[in-house]
Amino acid sequence: MPERLRDLRRRRAERATAARLARLDLAGLVQSDLAAELPDEDVREDLDDSLDLYEPGSKPRCEEVEYIALVREAIDRMERGR
Repeated sequence: MPERLRDLRRRRAERATAARLARLDLAGLVQSDLAAELPDEDVREDLDDSLDLYEPGSKPRCEEVEYIALVREAIDRMERGR
């Protein structure tokens, strides 16, 4: 295999690894922010699970609305990559 092709593959692999690490860092940051905003909640690592497994009516209405909004906002942040 020509050296140039090897270098190209190596650079692509490095970029892919860097992108994966950036996504993990962002996910960790978002999770940390959410945990700070909802210190008394058991927020799952997979935020979609947190919403799917949430039992409506288990909190006072104003707390429920805030909880759902914060979790959805965190999911949106991760999807946008910010």
